[in-house]
Amino acid sequence: MLIAAIIVECAVAIIAILGALQGRPHLYGFALTFAIYVVYDLGRLLHWNVGEGILSVLFLIASLSALYAVWGLYPEKA
Repeated sequence: MLIAAIIVECAVAIIAILGALQGRPHLYGFALTFAIYVVYDLGRLLHWNVGEGILSVLFLIASLSALYAVWGLYPEKA
């Protein structure tokens, strides 16, 4: 199941990058968020010894990049 999650997370990150390259820069936020999820899940799969502090920082970065991405979905008012 973890491998399936990693594959889906990679797909989301790649699709988000492709969308960002087509002029929707807020999608970089989704790409970064899901790239962090891939790193986290790979760490679990491969039993990397990662401290809780590092994981906390990673998830803070993932949350901030998701916030940036969602914020970019709202159009600016003229």
